[in-house]
Amino acid sequence: MADAIQTPHASQTKFSPRVFSGIQPSGGLTLGNYLGALKRFVAMQGQMETIYCLVDLHAITVWQEPERLRQQTREAAAGFIAAGIDPARSILFNQSQVSAHAELGWIFNCVARMGWMSRMTQWKDKAGKNAEAASLGLFAYPSLMAADILVYHATHVPVGEDQKQHVELTRDIAAKFNHDYKVDFFPLTEPVIEGAATRVMSLRDGTKKMSKSDPSDQSRINLTDDADTIASKFRKARTDAELLPDTPEGLKDRPEARNLVNIYAALADLTVEEVLADYAGRGFAVFKPALADLAVAKLAPISTEMQRLMADPAEIDRILGAGAEKADAIAQPILAKTLEITGMIRSRR
Repeated sequence: MADAIQTPHASQTKFSPRVFSGIQPSGGLTLGNYLGALKRFVAMQGQMETIYCLVDLHAITVWQEPERLRQQTREAAAGFIAAGIDPARSILFNQSQVSAHAELGWIFNCVARMGWMSRMTQWKDKAGKNAEAASLGLFAYPSLMAADILVYHATHVPVGEDQKQHVELTRDIAAKFNHDYKVDFFPLTEPVIEGAATRVMSLRDGTKKMSKSDPSDQSRINLTDDADTIASKFRKARTDAELLPDTPEGLKDRPEARNLVNIYAALADLTVEEVLADYAGRGFAVFKPALADLAVAKLAPISTEMQRLMADPAEIDRILGAGAEKADAIAQPILAKTLEITGMIRSRR
């Protein structure tokens, strides 16, 4: 991982290396969240300062039942900790406890251009043909995401391919702010995208991303699934009748096979080539049970620890509150300087 992280060179200012990333607490965490995000978040601890956020302000860009949102936020926090995020080594908090996110988000709404926002692929996908009925928050989502990142002067953001465009927009907003105000204040953040399974696909349809919103629970592995459920889902995962090839090229046009091999590689910390070297010429009657055993060994302990943590919601709230205090201490000076740059008056109190 360390070799993949390099400090951006576009700015003349030397920014301290700092990681920021977040996940929406709008539904249960899945294997996709673990392999695409949490596993990588854990690996980054100790390399540089790490700040991880449950972005509940983003979650309400679509309707959320309030009590369920609170429950999901605690569950997501439990998932982070159970996966290996150490609140003593990383800052872990929920976004709404640090008001600087929303304040900087408004300033960035005034920096970003409508044309930039309307070209965002996720806006087009989520709003679809009913864009006029979508919330303004959903449209402005990437601007708030830029604020999430830049209010900490984060230099690196581990993201999946589907969020890379938003990090590129963050760079555009930072560059325009710096240019408009003739400062070198915000870093040009680098997306960090790597790994065999940064985009985990559905177990029922290898052409679709694994999603907590899929109506079929068999399409995904939830981090709350117990060992028997994890094993059953992998054994029932859709595949094809062909044997596994000896090179990754042989997985072309085989989305379900490619997805399962990628998952195995990511869970085992192997390359796809190494997995295929072990299983080339074998069928899924052999491969899927092996994958199921591996997944149970890696994921069942996380599920068990999540259950233990969720039994004490007050402790989760304490951890998130303590993390928010640490995050706020970093964000407030950066926000104050931003307001000074933009010409705002603030009393010294």
